[in-house]
Amino acid sequence: MATAIIGGMLNSNFTSADCINIFDLNKDKCNDFISQGVTFCSSADEVAVDSDVIVLAVKPQTYPDILGDLSKIDCENKVFVSIAAGISIAFIRKQLSQNVKVVRVMPNTPLLLSKGASAMCKSDNTEDDEFNVVKNMFSLSGVVEIIDESHMDEIISVNGSSPAYIYLFTKSIIDYAVESGIDEKKALNLICATLEGSAAMMRESGDDIDTLIKKVSSPGGTTIAALNSFEENNFTDIMKKAMNACANRAKELGK
Repeated sequence: MATAIIGGMLNSNFTSADCINIFDLNKDKCNDFISQGVTFCSSADEVAVDSDVIVLAVKPQTYPDILGDLSKIDCENKVFVSIAAGISIAFIRKQLSQNVKVVRVMPNTPLLLSKGASAMCKSDNTEDDEFNVVKNMFSLSGVVEIIDESHMDEIISVNGSSPAYIYLFTKSIIDYAVESGIDEKKALNLICATLEGSAAMMRESGDDIDTLIKKVSSPGGTTIAALNSFEENNFTDIMKKAMNACANRAKELGK
């Protein structure tokens, strides 16, 4: 995810490369950005000292250790950006023992192709101009929506984890096609185009989703037979249970 964020900034000339400070335990992961002029720091502490906006691009389980180290630094006037599931504004402030400014972001992996979707919220002491800097960082690589922090765990299932659900759904369609004797590459090309077209219909047709479903589903036709099978097998309930499991896991990670 850090690769997508930095890549978006470099490709759009959001800021000069030497204004971006990075650190990773494995320096080799950073070589591509270092070759473009990004500054590699000797530690996370050095990044925090030399930066106004600090993106914590680490897993939730790593936050206590990272924030514990950074708590020794005066961070009151810095903006911390968290992209980890379940990590709340209050958690970050508690670990740092400082009333820092925080922006929570839930991005997704299509940021790598500048097709991302990011949900964001901010702490009450984060100024609008500071928030807009972070918002623009993610807007470079896709769409951004602002939501209340109380929904940040649930939003993970909506855009953060949902690419995996879509890939699984797509895989099941391709598996069926292959089992039916259809060429896998041709099936993949068709379903990918269908997903892109369906997304465009939801955004641009002016119809709500229920109407779009009806327009594909002629009474007594093939589509309605498939939809009836989905309903008989509780497809909607299965999806909701899976999304709840995702949100509940986020809450566990934030404890």
